[in-house]
Amino acid sequence: MAFVPVLGKVTLLGSSPNGAFPVRFRGDSIMVDLRGLEERIVRNGRVEGHEIEVLRSALLADGKFDRRKADFLVELHKRVQRRTHAFEQFFYNTIKQYILTDGRIGPEETEWIRGMLLHDDKIEDEEREFLRQLKGEAAEVSPEFDELFGECMKYPPEQRTSGG
Repeated sequence: MAFVPVLGKVTLLGSSPNGAFPVRFRGDSIMVDLRGLEERIVRNGRVEGHEIEVLRSALLADGKFDRRKADFLVELHKRVQRRTHAFEQFFYNTIKQYILTDGRIGPEETEWIRGMLLHDDKIEDEEREFLRQLKGEAAEVSPEFDELFGECMKYPPEQRTSGG
């Protein structure tokens, strides 16, 4: 199990049927089991507000959001059935900050983005907006990113009903 440190105040007891978040203590630190938290979220079908805060604390606690953490967050995003607006904001902002760490989007980052977005052979409206933000905020983008951007913009917009 991968336990990561959490900084700041964290409410350990959530409102889920399973009770507490999977944690352990090391000295003065609280360690969160990310895989256990992921399984709990997937069982629940969505990420609740307090779980977003635990994720934020656990993933960003040490100030280093690396590929391993980004991959974890992408996999969680794929597995969540009902994504709340708050989780979508957290997800896309965190991934955007990770990708734009050095201000540029190169071929390697582009290939990673491609795998993240096209895993299901469709582009959601939120993914389209994410790509627009990346393109607008990056100081430099590779030809590969421009190609991916153009490819993704050709996908038809989602057809949503008024029920959500």
